[in-house]
Amino acid sequence: MKEYTSENLRSMYLDFFKKRGHKVIPSASLIPENDPTVLFTTAGMHPLVPYLLGEKHPAGNRLTDVQKCVRTGDIDDVGDERHCTFFEMLGNWSLGDYFKKEMIPWSYEFLTGEDYLGIPSDKLAVTVFGGDETLPCDDEAAALWEKAGINKENIYFMPRENNWWGPAGLTGPCGTDTEMFVIRKAKCGPNCNPDCNCGAFLEIWNDVFMRFNKQADGSYTELAQKNVDTGMGLERALCVLNGKTSVYETDLFADAIAKISALTGLSYDKDEETTRAFRVVLDHVRTATFMIGDEKGIAPSNTDQGYILRRIIRRAVRYGRKISLPEGSLSEIAATFVEKYKGVYPELDANRARIAEELNKEEAKFSKTLQQGLKEFEKCIGGLERKNAFMSAKDPSYVPETVIGGKQAFHLYDTYGFPVEITGEMAKERGFGVDLDGYNAAFEEHQNKSKAGSEQKFACGLADHKEATTNLHTATHLLHAALKKVLSEDVNQKGSNITEERLRFDFNFERPMTPEEIKKVEALVNEKIRENIPVVMKEISLEEAKAEGFTGLFESKYGERVKTYSIGDFSKEICGGPHAATTGELGAFRIVKEQSSSAGVRRIKAVLTRE
Repeated sequence: MKEYTSENLRSMYLDFFKKRGHKVIPSASLIPENDPTVLFTTAGMHPLVPYLLGEKHPAGNRLTDVQKCVRTGDIDDVGDERHCTFFEMLGNWSLGDYFKKEMIPWSYEFLTGEDYLGIPSDKLAVTVFGGDETLPCDDEAAALWEKAGINKENIYFMPRENNWWGPAGLTGPCGTDTEMFVIRKAKCGPNCNPDCNCGAFLEIWNDVFMRFNKQADGSYTELAQKNVDTGMGLERALCVLNGKTSVYETDLFADAIAKISALTGLSYDKDEETTRAFRVVLDHVRTATFMIGDEKGIAPSNTDQGYILRRIIRRAVRYGRKISLPEGSLSEIAATFVEKYKGVYPELDANRARIAEELNKEEAKFSKTLQQGLKEFEKCIGGLERKNAFMSAKDPSYVPETVIGGKQAFHLYDTYGFPVEITGEMAKERGFGVDLDGYNAAFEEHQNKSKAGSEQKFACGLADHKEATTNLHTATHLLHAALKKVLSEDVNQKGSNITEERLRFDFNFERPMTPEEIKKVEALVNEKIRENIPVVMKEISLEEAKAEGFTGLFESKYGERVKTYSIGDFSKEICGGPHAATTGELGAFRIVKEQSSSAGVRRIKAVLTRE
C-alpha cells in the first residue's frame, strides 16, 4: 500500500468528491448550533442537521468537507492505541440527491482505485444492516457491494447495534449504514467477523443511509428526503492505511512527540507506562488547542464545555508529571499542533496567544495543588490498603474495602481541584472505585451548609442576609485574599460593612493604592469568580483552624469551635457566614472607590454587577 500523510489524504478525499459534483464546505465550530442535546460537534453531520431535514443548503445538495469533532465519552480510555477525544471526519453528503446505488460503487472506487487508496479488494470486508423487527435486512446494499467487487464471504449482515447510525444527539436524522474494514490478518476462528476484537478487521469508512428522524419520545418518522452521510475518521484511516498499530504513530503527532521527548529526555516507546502518558498528553493538549482556538473559543470553567476542557487539561498535567514534563510545557506542545494544523484551520493561528495563555493559567493553577492532592489521595488509598492487608491477615473471611468515600473524593475536588473523574481514574489504577453517590451528597451538603448561615445572626457587618448581601460578603473574602497577594501578606481586615447594594472593606495599608494595583486586585477577584470555586464550610476547633492556616479577627470573641470558610487554596478565613455556595454566583466585581479611613487604614467600596 501507499504511504499517506494527513495532507494528501484530506486533499485526495475532497478532490474525489469534487469531481463528482460536490461542493467543498468549511468545517463548522466545535460548538454545535443545531443540537442543544450535546456539548460538542461529534460528527460531520451535526452542522447539516437542518439540511438533512429538508432545508435547502446554499451550496447545493452534494457536499463534502473535513469536520473537526470532539467526543468525550471515552476520555478515560485515551492512552490506548486508538482513542482520541479530538478527531477530523472526512465526509460527503447527498441531501435528497443520490443514494445507495451511487454511494456504494463510489466507496469501492475510492478504496480500491489506483489513483486513490489502492487497497486490494480481497483485503476489504463490509458490514450491512442485518434486519430486526422493524426493518428487513439490507439485501440491496449487500448486492451492490458484491457487484462492485467485494467477495461474498467478506460481506457480513450485522444487527442494529453494529449497523445503525445516529442521531448524533438525542433526536435527529438517522438510519442504517454500511461499514468498511481493512482485513489486517487471518481470522481468529470460523465465527470471526468485523465485530471481533482479535484485530483481524479494522474499520476505515462508514456510509449512512438516512431515512428516519428520531423524535423526543423515541419514535421514528420518515424523512422528507433520503440522504447519504459518510464518515472517514482521518486519524483511524491514516493508521490503517500506513499499517501502524496506533493513531499516535501518524504524521499528525510526530512534531508534538518530538517536543515532549525534548522536554522530558524520554522516548515515546520507552515502556508501556511512558507511551500511555505520552498519548494522554498528546491527545488532551491537541483537543484543548482546538477547543480554546475554536472560533467560538472555550475557556476552562466548572460547567458545560469549560468543565470538559478543564478536566482534560488537568488530566494532561497529571500524566505529564509521570514523565517529568516541566511546568509550563503544555503551551509549548500546543504550539506544535498550531503549526501542524494552521493551514487547514487558520483560527488556530489567529488565536495562538489565547491558546498559550489559557493553557498556562490552567496548568499553573492545578500544579499548585497537584502534589498536595496526590499526597492526600495517597494517604486515603494507602490507609485503605493497609487496613485491608491488616484485616485480611487477622480474619480470612474479611471482605476488603474497595471504594473511596464520597466525602474524601469531594475533599480532593474542593481543596485540590481534582475533578471526581480524575480521582476515579487514579482509584481504578489501584483497584478501587469511588462512591459517586456519596460524592454528590457531599457536594449538595456543602452547598446547603454554605447557605445555612443566612438563618443565623452574627456580627460580620452585614445589614441583612439577602442573597445580594450574602454574595457581597463572599466577595469580601476574595477581596481580602487578593489584597494580600497584590499589596502585602501583612494586609489584614480592620472592619467591614455590607449592604444589599455594596460592600465596604477597611484594611491596614500606609499609602493610597495605585490605579494599577486597584486593577490587579479587581482582575484577581473576577478571575476567582469565573473559576466558580466551591465555598466550603468546616466547623473545627479554634486551635485546628489556626494550625490549618485560617485567619480571623477578634479572636477573644471566638468560642472553642469556629466556622471556617475556604475558597480553594485562595482564601481561608474564620467567619460566621453566610456565603454563596460557589464564587460563580457572585457576578462581576468592581471597585468603585479607594480612600483613607483613618491613619494607616484604607477603605475600599465595591459592587457586584450582572454583566
